[in-house]
Amino acid sequence: MKREAAAPEAGKPRDPNRPAPGIDVDAATQVVLTSLEDDKAEEIVSIDIRGKSSFADMLVVASGRSARHVGALADHVMRKLKEAGVKDVRVEGMPQADWVLVDAGDVVVHLFRPEVRSFYNIEKIWSGNHTTALPS
Repeated sequence: MKREAAAPEAGKPRDPNRPAPGIDVDAATQVVLTSLEDDKAEEIVSIDIRGKSSFADMLVVASGRSARHVGALADHVMRKLKEAGVKDVRVEGMPQADWVLVDAGDVVVHLFRPEVRSFYNIEKIWSGNHTTALPS
């Protein structure tokens, strides 16, 4: 995976209102990316938002082929993050699994069904030249 340069404010102290994740952002991101790749997620994109946002340092966006696949991706990502030592992993959107958000503190994962992803197009909001797309 190609590494992007960190945003200039990456070294600033973390917001005291954000929970400590238990492991660093790069390690947590790698856990997420590996889980998604292993589970055949589609169009995986990671977006470094350090210095752009106070709610996270990294966004990961990916698609599943169906609501069932999206739910399984989210379940596996949550399990792998907890196994890696990330504390307080939260999830929203599981019953319908059209759009599931996994909040791991510094890393936020958005999992979509393809048509829902194209409708919201959140990558366009956050991306610039800090986006890294992984081959599908």
